Amino acid sequence: MDPAPKLTLNNGVLMDQAGYGTYKVPAQDAAPLVSTALSLGYRHVDTAALYGNEEGVGQAVRNFTDAGHIVREDLFVTSKVWNTDHGYDATLRAFDTSLQKLGFDYLDLYLIHWPCPERGLYLDTYRALEKLYSEGRIRAIGVSNFNREHLEELMDGTSVVPAVNQVELHPWLAQRELRAFHEANGIRTVAWSPLGRGAILEDPGVREIAGDLGRSPAQAVLRWHVQAGHTVIPKASSEERIAENLDIFSFALEPEHVAVLDALDCGRRTGSNPSEVN
Repeated sequence: MDPAPKLTLNNGVLMDQAGYGTYKVPAQDAAPLVSTALSLGYRHVDTAALYGNEEGVGQAVRNFTDAGHIVREDLFVTSKVWNTDHGYDATLRAFDTSLQKLGFDYLDLYLIHWPCPERGLYLDTYRALEKLYSEGRIRAIGVSNFNREHLEELMDGTSVVPAVNQVELHPWLAQRELRAFHEANGIRTVAWSPLGRGAILEDPGVREIAGDLGRSPAQAVLRWHVQAGHTVIPKASSEERIAENLDIFSFALEPEHVAVLDALDCGRRTGSNPSEVN
């Protein structure tokens, strides 16, 4: 497989364009599944305090580096502060807890998981991330599930432009206006649920494109993402699917394929609206 290209974040840090997502990976499965992903060529792993699997993710990374396969600096690991830990001091404590569970000296990327706008604490939460970033304990900081209005308020009240906004994004929910705002402000777009939780793979247009290319429906949709410049972090539980989800850099969609997938945008979410999560 061709390795995932590395994209440059707004502070110069490099992030692999395809990563292994661990949402809903049970704690006991995290170490073996992440180990499989790393052995197949993944160099970017996404976790979060909410997922309850940071220990397993960290164990897999440490085992892989201790075995001499690669150095820690060539891997990119993301975690996130959960909603109940918003606020300056609580965020600092939450970060320490995550870092301890992972067994790392630093994190590559740390995100606010949801803005929780009614609580009104995400500015203080982000200021804690800025402190950790200034201390060198995080290589890059960002947010997840922020709509434009949340980003604008955040950027008006803090000094470090988020390196990343990780949002639900797939052909049914193309987020064009938000992506344009990201591009205008140097924020990388990372797609969670890049396959629409699997439902979009049954779409006749997706399946026809996959047949034309001799690829799986998942590969066709993931290729749509990377050709648009998104970073993708699909989750999979079998070695075959984990490998398949990374094998998306050796082929390309034709313009007519992209047009079919672009036309599927209908604003359909498979997850929650960020303005309603508190």
